[in-house]
Amino acid sequence: MKIHKIFILGGVIACTFLVIVGADFTRGLSADVSGIYPQLEKFTDCLGIIEKSYVEDVSPEKLVEGAIKGMVSVLDPHSAYLTKEGYKEMQISTTGSFGGLGIEIGVRDDVLTVISPIEGTPAFHAGVLPGDRIVRIDGKSTADLSLEDAVKLLRGPKGTQVVITILRDKMEKPMDMTITRAMIHIESVKAEMLEPGYGHIKVRNFQVDTADDIRSALEEMGPLKGLILDLRYNPGGLLDQAVSVSDLFLESGMIVYTDGRRPEEKTEYRAHKEGTFGGFPMIVLINGGSASAAEIVSGALQDNKRAIVVGVKSFGKASVQSIRPLSDGSALKLTVARYYTPSGRSIQATGIEPDIRVEQKMQAPAAGEPSSQTFLREEDLEDHLRPDAGQKDSEGRSRSEELLDNDYQLKYGLDLLKSWEVFHWVRKAA
Repeated sequence: MKIHKIFILGGVIACTFLVIVGADFTRGLSADVSGIYPQLEKFTDCLGIIEKSYVEDVSPEKLVEGAIKGMVSVLDPHSAYLTKEGYKEMQISTTGSFGGLGIEIGVRDDVLTVISPIEGTPAFHAGVLPGDRIVRIDGKSTADLSLEDAVKLLRGPKGTQVVITILRDKMEKPMDMTITRAMIHIESVKAEMLEPGYGHIKVRNFQVDTADDIRSALEEMGPLKGLILDLRYNPGGLLDQAVSVSDLFLESGMIVYTDGRRPEEKTEYRAHKEGTFGGFPMIVLINGGSASAAEIVSGALQDNKRAIVVGVKSFGKASVQSIRPLSDGSALKLTVARYYTPSGRSIQATGIEPDIRVEQKMQAPAAGEPSSQTFLREEDLEDHLRPDAGQKDSEGRSRSEELLDNDYQLKYGLDLLKSWEVFHWVRKAA
Protein backbone atom coordinates (compact mmCIF):
# COMPACT_ATOMS: atom_id res chain seq x y z
CA MET A 1 0.00 0.00 0.00
CA LYS A 2 1.42 3.37 -0.99
CA ILE A 3 1.06 6.14 1.58
CA HIS A 4 1.53 9.83 0.82
CA LYS A 5 1.78 12.31 3.67
CA ILE A 6 0.27 15.72 3.08
CA PHE A 7 -0.94 18.64 5.18
CA ILE A 8 -3.30 21.59 5.04
CA LEU A 9 -1.56 24.95 4.73
CA GLY A 10 -2.54 28.52 5.18
CA GLY A 11 -6.22 28.30 4.98
CA VAL A 12 -8.74 26.47 6.71
CA ILE A 13 -8.75 23.07 8.36
CA ALA A 14 -6.54 23.30 11.34
CA CYS A 15 -3.38 21.67 12.51
CA THR A 16 -3.77 18.15 11.19
CA PHE A 17 -1.42 15.34 10.33
CA LEU A 18 -2.76 13.87 7.09
CA VAL A 19 -2.02 10.63 5.28
CA ILE A 20 -3.56 9.75 1.93
CA VAL A 21 -4.30 6.05 1.71
CA GLY A 22 -5.12 4.26 -1.54
CA ALA A 23 -8.55 2.89 -2.32
CA ASP A 24 -7.37 -0.65 -1.56
CA PHE A 25 -7.56 0.28 2.12
CA THR A 26 -11.31 -0.38 2.03
CA ARG A 27 -10.87 -4.02 1.02
CA GLY A 28 -11.39 -6.53 3.78
CA LEU A 29 -13.25 -4.14 6.06
CA SER A 30 -16.65 -5.82 5.75
CA ALA A 31 -16.03 -7.99 8.80
CA ASP A 32 -15.23 -4.92 10.85
CA VAL A 33 -18.58 -3.28 10.10
CA SER A 34 -20.80 -6.39 10.07
CA GLY A 35 -22.36 -5.32 13.35
CA ILE A 36 -23.67 -2.18 11.69
CA TYR A 37 -25.67 -3.99 8.99
CA PRO A 38 -28.80 -4.52 11.15
CA GLN A 39 -28.93 -0.76 11.69
CA LEU A 40 -28.95 -0.11 7.96
CA GLU A 41 -32.59 -1.21 7.77
CA LYS A 42 -33.55 1.98 9.60
CA PHE A 43 -31.48 3.99 7.13
CA THR A 44 -33.06 2.39 4.07
CA ASP A 45 -36.54 2.88 5.55
CA CYS A 46 -35.86 6.60 5.98
CA LEU A 47 -34.36 6.82 2.51
CA GLY A 48 -37.45 5.19 1.01
CA ILE A 49 -39.83 7.47 2.91
CA ILE A 50 -37.98 10.60 1.79
CA GLU A 51 -37.88 9.47 -1.85
CA LYS A 52 -41.60 8.71 -1.90
CA SER A 53 -43.05 11.42 0.31
CA TYR A 54 -40.76 14.48 0.44
CA VAL A 55 -42.37 17.51 -1.17
CA GLU A 56 -39.63 17.85 -3.82
CA ASP A 57 -37.47 15.46 -5.80
CA VAL A 58 -34.06 14.90 -4.23
CA SER A 59 -31.35 12.93 -5.97
CA PRO A 60 -30.14 9.73 -4.27
CA GLU A 61 -26.58 11.10 -4.50
CA LYS A 62 -27.50 14.16 -2.47
CA LEU A 63 -29.28 12.08 0.17
CA VAL A 64 -26.41 9.64 0.59
CA GLU A 65 -23.85 12.44 0.69
CA GLY A 66 -25.86 14.17 3.39
CA ALA A 67 -26.04 10.92 5.36
CA ILE A 68 -22.26 10.48 5.17
CA LYS A 69 -21.68 14.06 6.35
CA GLY A 70 -24.00 13.46 9.29
CA MET A 71 -22.27 10.20 10.16
CA VAL A 72 -18.81 11.77 10.19
CA SER A 73 -20.00 14.83 12.10
CA VAL A 74 -20.64 12.77 15.26
CA LEU A 75 -16.99 11.63 15.45
CA ASP A 76 -14.65 14.53 16.34
CA PRO A 77 -13.94 18.08 15.08
CA HIS A 78 -11.04 17.00 12.85
CA SER A 79 -12.86 14.23 10.95
CA ALA A 80 -14.82 15.33 7.90
CA TYR A 81 -16.35 14.23 4.62
CA LEU A 82 -14.77 16.02 1.66
CA THR A 83 -16.82 16.38 -1.49
CA LYS A 84 -15.05 16.32 -4.85
CA GLU A 85 -14.76 20.11 -4.68
CA GLY A 86 -13.62 20.03 -1.07
CA TYR A 87 -10.98 17.42 -1.80
CA LYS A 88 -9.66 19.45 -4.72
CA GLU A 89 -9.54 22.57 -2.53
CA MET A 90 -7.54 20.69 0.06
CA GLN A 91 -5.07 19.49 -2.56
CA ILE A 92 -4.69 23.05 -3.86
CA SER A 93 -3.94 24.31 -0.37
CA THR A 94 -1.19 21.72 0.10
CA THR A 95 0.53 22.17 -3.26
CA GLY A 96 0.27 25.79 -4.31
CA SER A 97 -0.72 29.37 -3.57
CA PHE A 98 -4.31 30.52 -3.35
CA GLY A 99 -6.31 33.60 -2.44
CA GLY A 100 -7.29 33.66 1.20
CA LEU A 101 -6.79 35.13 4.66
CA GLY A 102 -4.14 32.86 6.19
CA ILE A 103 -5.94 31.36 9.17
CA GLU A 104 -6.18 27.82 10.43
CA ILE A 105 -9.69 27.06 11.67
CA GLY A 106 -11.58 24.19 13.20
CA VAL A 107 -14.76 23.52 15.14
CA ARG A 108 -14.67 23.86 18.92
CA ASP A 109 -17.86 23.43 20.97
CA ASP A 110 -19.81 23.44 17.67
CA VAL A 111 -18.50 26.92 16.80
CA LEU A 112 -16.17 27.82 13.93
CA THR A 113 -12.98 28.80 15.78
CA VAL A 114 -9.58 30.21 14.82
CA ILE A 115 -6.77 27.85 15.77
CA SER A 116 -4.02 30.21 14.68
CA PRO A 117 -3.42 33.09 12.27
CA ILE A 118 -0.34 32.46 10.15
CA GLU A 119 2.36 35.06 10.60
CA GLY A 120 2.66 37.57 7.79
CA THR A 121 -0.80 36.93 6.29
CA PRO A 122 -3.78 39.32 6.06
CA ALA A 123 -5.51 37.65 9.03
CA PHE A 124 -2.41 38.11 11.20
CA HIS A 125 -1.98 41.76 10.30
CA ALA A 126 -5.70 42.40 10.86
CA GLY A 127 -5.34 41.21 14.46
CA VAL A 128 -7.16 37.86 14.26
CA LEU A 129 -6.20 35.79 17.33
CA PRO A 130 -6.21 32.13 18.35
CA GLY A 131 -9.52 31.29 19.98
CA ASP A 132 -11.54 33.89 18.08
CA ARG A 133 -14.96 32.46 17.28
CA ILE A 134 -16.17 33.31 13.78
CA VAL A 135 -19.93 33.76 14.03
CA ARG A 136 -20.58 35.31 10.60
CA ILE A 137 -18.81 35.51 7.24
CA ASP A 138 -20.02 38.37 5.02
CA GLY A 139 -23.15 38.51 7.17
CA LYS A 140 -23.89 34.78 6.80
CA SER A 141 -24.21 32.90 10.08
CA THR A 142 -21.64 30.13 10.57
CA ALA A 143 -24.03 28.08 12.72
CA ASP A 144 -24.35 24.66 11.08
CA LEU A 145 -21.80 25.74 8.46
CA SER A 146 -19.37 22.97 7.49
CA LEU A 147 -15.63 23.56 7.32
CA GLU A 148 -15.81 22.99 3.58
CA ASP A 149 -18.44 25.71 3.18
CA ALA A 150 -16.40 28.01 5.40
CA VAL A 151 -13.44 27.50 3.07
CA LYS A 152 -15.50 28.59 0.09
CA LEU A 153 -16.64 31.76 1.85
CA LEU A 154 -13.22 32.72 3.18
CA ARG A 155 -11.21 32.11 0.03
CA GLY A 156 -11.40 34.31 -3.01
CA PRO A 157 -9.39 36.30 -5.55
CA LYS A 158 -6.46 38.37 -4.36
CA GLY A 159 -7.48 41.94 -3.54
CA THR A 160 -11.12 41.16 -2.72
CA GLN A 161 -12.50 41.75 0.76
CA VAL A 162 -14.36 39.58 3.22
CA VAL A 163 -16.00 40.62 6.49
CA ILE A 164 -15.71 38.17 9.38
CA THR A 165 -17.63 38.73 12.59
CA ILE A 166 -15.83 37.40 15.63
CA LEU A 167 -16.48 36.86 19.32
CA ARG A 168 -13.53 36.96 21.68
CA ASP A 169 -13.19 36.20 25.38
CA LYS A 170 -14.26 39.19 27.52
CA MET A 171 -15.81 40.82 24.44
CA GLU A 172 -19.33 42.13 25.14
CA LYS A 173 -20.56 41.98 21.56
CA PRO A 174 -19.38 40.62 18.19
CA MET A 175 -16.85 42.65 16.21
CA ASP A 176 -16.66 42.97 12.43
CA MET A 177 -13.24 42.72 10.78
CA THR A 178 -12.85 43.60 7.10
CA ILE A 179 -9.86 41.76 5.62
CA THR A 180 -8.44 41.96 2.11
CA ARG A 181 -7.53 38.58 0.64
CA ALA A 182 -4.02 37.93 -0.62
CA MET A 183 -2.13 35.09 -2.23
CA ILE A 184 -1.18 32.76 0.61
CA HIS A 185 2.24 31.23 0.27
CA ILE A 186 3.94 30.47 3.52
CA GLU A 187 7.70 30.58 4.02
CA SER A 188 8.19 27.83 6.57
CA VAL A 189 11.53 28.86 8.15
CA LYS A 190 13.12 32.23 8.89
CA ALA A 191 16.44 32.51 10.69
CA GLU A 192 18.77 35.21 11.96
CA MET A 193 21.41 35.94 14.58
CA LEU A 194 20.10 37.95 17.53
CA GLU A 195 23.62 38.55 18.82
CA PRO A 196 26.96 36.97 17.92
CA GLY A 197 26.68 33.29 18.77
CA TYR A 198 22.94 33.38 19.54
CA GLY A 199 20.59 32.19 16.81
CA HIS A 200 16.84 32.50 16.36
CA ILE A 201 14.92 30.15 14.06
CA LYS A 202 11.23 30.84 13.54
CA VAL A 203 9.20 27.89 12.17
CA ARG A 204 5.81 29.00 10.87
CA ASN A 205 4.56 25.53 9.95
CA PHE A 206 5.90 22.10 9.01
CA GLN A 207 6.12 21.75 5.24
CA VAL A 208 7.88 19.21 3.08
CA ASP A 209 11.30 20.95 3.28
CA THR A 210 11.15 22.38 6.80
CA ALA A 211 13.82 20.12 8.32
CA ASP A 212 16.17 20.72 5.37
CA ASP A 213 15.66 24.49 5.68
CA ILE A 214 16.46 24.40 9.40
CA ARG A 215 19.56 22.31 8.75
CA SER A 216 20.76 24.83 6.16
CA ALA A 217 20.11 27.72 8.56
CA LEU A 218 22.08 26.00 11.33
CA GLU A 219 25.00 25.35 9.00
CA GLU A 220 25.05 29.01 7.93
CA MET A 221 24.96 30.19 11.55
CA GLY A 222 28.11 28.28 12.40
CA PRO A 223 29.17 27.53 16.00
CA LEU A 224 26.47 28.60 18.44
CA LYS A 225 26.45 29.63 22.07
CA GLY A 226 22.68 29.13 22.15
CA LEU A 227 19.59 28.76 19.94
CA ILE A 228 15.97 29.86 20.25
CA LEU A 229 13.55 27.65 18.29
CA ASP A 230 10.41 29.75 17.93
CA LEU A 231 7.22 27.70 17.46
CA ARG A 232 4.71 30.38 18.45
CA TYR A 233 1.68 30.61 16.16
CA ASN A 234 2.77 27.40 14.42
CA PRO A 235 -0.43 25.43 13.65
CA GLY A 236 1.33 22.18 12.66
CA GLY A 237 1.76 20.30 9.39
CA LEU A 238 3.59 17.15 8.36
CA LEU A 239 4.24 14.49 10.97
CA ASP A 240 7.45 13.31 9.32
CA GLN A 241 8.82 16.86 9.33
CA ALA A 242 8.07 17.25 13.04
CA VAL A 243 10.03 14.05 13.61
CA SER A 244 12.91 15.17 11.35
CA VAL A 245 13.17 18.58 13.03
CA SER A 246 13.28 16.95 16.47
CA ASP A 247 15.92 14.53 15.19
CA LEU A 248 18.18 17.46 14.25
CA PHE A 249 18.69 18.19 17.94
CA LEU A 250 18.49 14.73 19.54
CA GLU A 251 21.19 12.06 19.40
CA SER A 252 18.99 9.23 20.70
CA GLY A 253 15.73 8.40 22.40
CA MET A 254 12.05 8.53 21.56
CA ILE A 255 10.65 11.47 19.63
CA VAL A 256 6.96 10.53 19.53
CA TYR A 257 4.78 7.48 19.18
CA THR A 258 1.31 7.01 17.74
CA ASP A 259 -1.38 4.56 18.80
CA GLY A 260 -4.57 3.68 16.94
CA ARG A 261 -6.92 0.74 16.50
CA ARG A 262 -5.15 -0.69 13.46
CA PRO A 263 -1.60 -2.11 13.66
CA GLU A 264 -0.24 0.31 11.04
CA GLU A 265 -1.23 3.24 13.23
CA LYS A 266 0.99 2.02 16.10
CA THR A 267 4.39 3.53 15.32
CA GLU A 268 7.43 4.66 17.27
CA TYR A 269 9.72 7.41 15.97
CA ARG A 270 13.24 7.54 17.42
CA ALA A 271 16.19 9.91 17.08
CA HIS A 272 19.50 9.13 15.33
CA LYS A 273 22.94 10.39 16.29
CA GLU A 274 24.10 11.08 12.73
CA GLY A 275 23.56 14.70 11.66
CA THR A 276 22.68 15.97 15.15
CA PHE A 277 23.35 19.61 16.06
CA GLY A 278 24.45 19.74 19.69
CA GLY A 279 26.87 21.37 22.08
CA PHE A 280 24.71 24.44 22.72
CA PRO A 281 21.68 25.12 24.98
CA MET A 282 18.23 25.60 23.45
CA ILE A 283 15.06 27.52 24.25
CA VAL A 284 11.76 26.58 22.61
CA LEU A 285 9.11 29.32 22.53
CA ILE A 286 5.43 28.27 22.44
CA ASN A 287 2.02 29.88 22.91
CA GLY A 288 -1.65 29.04 22.46
CA GLY A 289 -1.22 29.09 18.68
CA SER A 290 1.41 26.30 18.81
CA ALA A 291 -0.38 23.13 17.79
CA SER A 292 0.01 19.59 16.51
CA ALA A 293 3.45 19.18 14.88
CA ALA A 294 4.75 22.15 16.89
CA GLU A 295 3.67 20.35 20.05
CA ILE A 296 5.43 17.16 18.97
CA VAL A 297 8.73 19.04 18.60
CA SER A 298 8.40 20.99 21.84
CA GLY A 299 7.30 17.85 23.71
CA ALA A 300 10.17 15.77 22.32
CA LEU A 301 12.84 18.35 23.20
CA GLN A 302 11.28 18.95 26.61
CA ASP A 303 10.96 15.27 27.59
CA ASN A 304 14.48 14.49 26.39
CA LYS A 305 15.88 17.42 28.43
CA ARG A 306 17.33 18.96 25.28
CA ALA A 307 15.60 22.33 25.58
CA ILE A 308 13.79 24.54 28.06
CA VAL A 309 10.27 25.37 26.89
CA VAL A 310 9.30 28.99 27.53
CA GLY A 311 6.03 30.85 26.99
CA VAL A 312 2.44 29.83 27.71
CA LYS A 313 0.52 26.58 27.29
CA SER A 314 0.14 25.32 23.74
CA PHE A 315 -3.10 24.53 21.90
CA GLY A 316 -3.41 20.82 22.78
CA LYS A 317 -4.04 18.70 19.68
CA ALA A 318 -2.64 15.18 19.85
CA SER A 319 -4.44 13.31 17.09
CA VAL A 320 -3.47 12.13 13.61
CA GLN A 321 -5.74 12.35 10.57
CA SER A 322 -5.68 10.28 7.37
CA ILE A 323 -7.21 11.11 4.00
CA ARG A 324 -9.05 8.16 2.45
CA PRO A 325 -9.98 8.84 -1.21
CA LEU A 326 -13.31 7.40 -2.31
CA SER A 327 -14.20 5.95 -5.71
CA ASP A 328 -16.15 9.00 -6.94
CA GLY A 329 -13.39 11.54 -6.24
CA SER A 330 -14.59 12.55 -2.79
CA ALA A 331 -12.70 11.60 0.38
CA LEU A 332 -12.88 10.99 4.11
CA LYS A 333 -10.60 12.85 6.50
CA LEU A 334 -10.56 10.58 9.50
CA THR A 335 -8.87 10.68 12.89
CA VAL A 336 -7.00 7.37 13.08
CA ALA A 337 -4.58 7.69 15.98
CA ARG A 338 -3.43 9.63 19.02
CA TYR A 339 0.17 10.62 19.56
CA TYR A 340 2.15 10.63 22.79
CA THR A 341 5.31 12.46 23.84
CA PRO A 342 8.41 10.42 24.80
CA SER A 343 7.38 10.31 28.47
CA GLY A 344 3.99 8.89 27.52
CA ARG A 345 2.04 12.13 27.86
CA SER A 346 -1.07 12.70 25.80
CA ILE A 347 -1.42 16.45 25.47
CA GLN A 348 -4.83 16.17 23.78
CA ALA A 349 -6.97 19.09 25.00
CA THR A 350 -4.36 19.92 27.67
CA GLY A 351 -1.38 21.20 25.68
CA ILE A 352 2.33 21.43 26.44
CA GLU A 353 3.01 23.19 29.73
CA PRO A 354 6.13 25.38 29.46
CA ASP A 355 9.01 24.81 31.87
CA ILE A 356 9.03 28.56 32.49
CA ARG A 357 5.77 30.43 32.03
CA VAL A 358 6.36 33.82 30.46
CA GLU A 359 3.47 36.00 29.36
CA GLN A 360 4.04 38.33 26.45
CA LYS A 361 4.26 41.90 27.67
CA MET A 362 2.87 44.29 25.10
CA GLN A 363 5.23 47.03 24.01
CA ALA A 364 5.24 49.26 20.96
CA PRO A 365 4.22 47.06 18.00
CA ALA A 366 6.54 46.72 15.06
CA ALA A 367 5.42 48.10 11.71
CA GLY A 368 2.65 46.04 10.16
CA GLU A 369 1.89 44.03 13.31
CA PRO A 370 -1.40 43.97 15.23
CA SER A 371 -1.66 46.95 17.58
CA SER A 372 -3.72 45.09 20.16
CA GLN A 373 -3.92 41.42 21.07
CA THR A 374 -6.05 39.73 23.71
CA PHE A 375 -4.96 36.11 23.54
CA LEU A 376 -6.84 33.19 25.01
CA ARG A 377 -4.24 32.90 27.77
CA GLU A 378 -1.85 35.74 26.98
CA GLU A 379 -1.07 38.85 24.98
CA ASP A 380 1.46 37.92 22.34
CA LEU A 381 3.17 40.26 19.91
CA GLU A 382 4.64 38.30 17.01
CA ASP A 383 7.82 39.55 15.37
CA HIS A 384 8.94 40.14 11.84
CA LEU A 385 12.19 38.27 11.24
CA ARG A 386 14.58 39.76 8.73
CA PRO A 387 17.62 38.07 7.22
CA ASP A 388 19.89 41.09 7.67
CA ALA A 389 20.50 41.41 11.41
CA GLY A 390 23.07 44.14 10.84
CA GLN A 391 20.81 46.55 8.93
CA LYS A 392 20.07 49.74 10.89
CA ASP A 393 16.76 51.57 11.17
CA SER A 394 16.31 55.37 11.17
CA GLU A 395 17.25 55.54 14.86
CA GLY A 396 20.44 53.56 14.39
CA ARG A 397 19.16 50.32 15.95
CA SER A 398 19.75 46.97 14.29
CA ARG A 399 16.85 44.84 13.14
CA SER A 400 17.55 42.33 15.91
CA GLU A 401 17.55 45.12 18.53
CA GLU A 402 14.20 46.37 17.27
CA LEU A 403 12.91 42.81 17.29
CA LEU A 404 13.98 42.21 20.89
CA ASP A 405 12.58 45.57 22.01
CA ASN A 406 9.13 44.50 20.87
CA ASP A 407 9.08 40.84 21.89
CA TYR A 408 9.36 40.20 25.62
CA GLN A 409 9.26 36.40 25.35
CA LEU A 410 12.06 36.37 22.79
CA LYS A 411 14.16 38.74 24.88
CA TYR A 412 13.58 36.57 27.95
CA GLY A 413 14.75 33.52 26.01
CA LEU A 414 17.92 35.28 24.89
CA ASP A 415 18.70 36.48 28.43
CA LEU A 416 18.20 32.91 29.67
CA LEU A 417 20.64 31.56 27.07
CA LYS A 418 23.23 34.18 28.01
CA SER A 419 22.90 33.38 31.71
CA TRP A 420 23.48 29.74 30.77
CA GLU A 421 26.89 30.71 29.38
CA VAL A 422 27.73 32.71 32.51
CA PHE A 423 26.88 29.85 34.86
CA HIS A 424 28.82 27.43 32.66
CA TRP A 425 31.89 29.71 32.90
CA VAL A 426 31.47 29.98 36.70
CA ARG A 427 31.33 26.17 37.04
CA LYS A 428 34.47 25.77 34.92
CA ALA A 429 36.32 28.42 36.97
CA ALA A 430 35.37 26.73 40.23
